[in-house]
Amino acid sequence: MPQVAYPAVFMRGGTSKGVFFRTDWLPSDVIERDRILLRVIGSPDPYGQQIDGMGGATSSTSKVVLINRSDRADCDVDYRFGQVAIDQPVIDWSGNCGNLTSAVGLFAIAEGLVDAPTDGIAVVKIWQANINSKIIAHVPMRDGQVVEEGDFELDGVTFPSAEIKIEFLDPGAGEDEEGGRMFPTGNPIDILSVPGVGDVEMTMINAGNPAIFIRASVLGLQGNELQKDVNGDPELLAKAEAIRAHAAVRMGLAATAAEATLKRPHTPKLSFVSEPSAYTAVNGKQIDPSTLDLNARIFSMGKLHHAMTGTGAVAIAVASIIPGTVLNRLNPDSIGRQIHFGHPSGSLAVGAEAIEQDGVWTVSKAVMSRSARRLMIGQVLVPSDIVSAS
Repeated sequence: MPQVAYPAVFMRGGTSKGVFFRTDWLPSDVIERDRILLRVIGSPDPYGQQIDGMGGATSSTSKVVLINRSDRADCDVDYRFGQVAIDQPVIDWSGNCGNLTSAVGLFAIAEGLVDAPTDGIAVVKIWQANINSKIIAHVPMRDGQVVEEGDFELDGVTFPSAEIKIEFLDPGAGEDEEGGRMFPTGNPIDILSVPGVGDVEMTMINAGNPAIFIRASVLGLQGNELQKDVNGDPELLAKAEAIRAHAAVRMGLAATAAEATLKRPHTPKLSFVSEPSAYTAVNGKQIDPSTLDLNARIFSMGKLHHAMTGTGAVAIAVASIIPGTVLNRLNPDSIGRQIHFGHPSGSLAVGAEAIEQDGVWTVSKAVMSRSARRLMIGQVLVPSDIVSAS
């Protein structure tokens, strides 16, 4: 039998890449669909390279997205994100990818799922179905086409593109499938005893995605490290995963730490932060600490991320403006302004709006700019044995 072809669009969104599908391009059976998607990406691959698939052998490039018209009156499209494990037969649908979110509006317009103005800015209302959250994308249009080329520069992406502004509405609501809240423990800061690590002071928060923030010193780090300084140290990675996995249990996202590691590798994300300090970004750019509020690094699928996840940036913005969190203690005057933070590929600015009433903080939205571009339009081919097995 010949290979089976499925329509698909290969896209960059922010500092990530993924294969995008309309939901109706794939089988409706979830098990069959995920088996096909794993093969599209090239997982599981014990060599860790995804040579026989569309994946790029990093957490930033092993992703799939499903989009369809929304039945919700207040949204245009539903968006589901799948983080594909590289060496395991796992697609984690538990969270969002903030970077690929920037490509959702572009895809929806280009595929005729959303009506857009001929010129100006198309406002695309997105329902993030993984975490039950609303997102607004502002997509530039010209002559009836999405504008993809431009002069907006994003650290971590080599070439400039058109700017797409993203608003994450009620990012601290925490109304994900687990029914959480902004602070799962009710506290902006907790001390968690982690076997093999000790007592760890941390902020556990639902904002954009479930996230955990610790000081860099907990891991024996300065906060200005690059991937090469971290990803070659298995003991350090194991320590970080132990903290992440046990915090996932405390957040109510997994029954055991082992379950968090094996079945929920995508979320929650673990980030370590520090006061601003100088470093040389991966592209050779000198980062001036006087331009930053803090340094931040984040782990993704067991490795240090090459830049910053989009949802990690949202969580940084939200946690920075809530008094008492690990981040706010670094910048107690951050309320009411954008947060500028350094990451391995450069720096990023992100903002959040919040109000305090009767001692309770409510975050209405987080805002940041990204860019996106279609890299390839066509079909992906899946070996016939995978389809027949399905």
